[in-house]
Amino acid sequence: MGESVETASSPCAATEADWGFAPSPIVVALVLAGGEGVRIGGGKPGRLLAGRRLVDHAIQIARRESKTIAIGLRALEQVSAAATHVVLDQPGIDGPMASLAAGLAWAKDCGARFLLTLPCDAPFIPHGLAQRLTQRLEASRATVALPASYGRVHPSCGLWRADVGDRIADYLSSGRRSLQGFAERVGYVIEDWGAPPRDPFYNINTPEALVAAETWFA
Repeated sequence: MGESVETASSPCAATEADWGFAPSPIVVALVLAGGEGVRIGGGKPGRLLAGRRLVDHAIQIARRESKTIAIGLRALEQVSAAATHVVLDQPGIDGPMASLAAGLAWAKDCGARFLLTLPCDAPFIPHGLAQRLTQRLEASRATVALPASYGRVHPSCGLWRADVGDRIADYLSSGRRSLQGFAERVGYVIEDWGAPPRDPFYNINTPEALVAAETWFA
């Protein structure tokens, strides 16, 4: 049976194995695709790169990192993602924290230990990201593992312990809304990729960045 399109009200829609016929997954992956992409002119998930939508590149990466994946959206009609489980952003929360809150709840419903978040605009994310972050996190007492490259931390590519969602309300009450701010609040550890010739966490936020990424694919 293939994957089904569901909302976050369903415990863990992916395959029959996720309904109780196999052990719970250790890591589930959520593609963050609910942003408006103002700097690129809107509609970022649907922008084409090498003939495919950015969201399709992200879904492919997510499937490479976990057998259980979902796409985080503000609304079902925001982007078409056939055969991919949909987790709707938690209402009443602004920005990517809305996707993280909903994603962590979904991860707990799946019985997963960790949630891997992946942005829809980073098509060069390195292979084995989930494994490397999991090893880093389990070797520490931290709650979150974040990758870094070129001296910058990338909170949208984080690995989060599934039970950390219980601490989101307290963080939001402080008035902060950023993923990195939440990671700082609960405690995070960094896994550094250094400065390779091409940044594996390169973000496509502008039309110029999209053109540059296109040349790399070519």
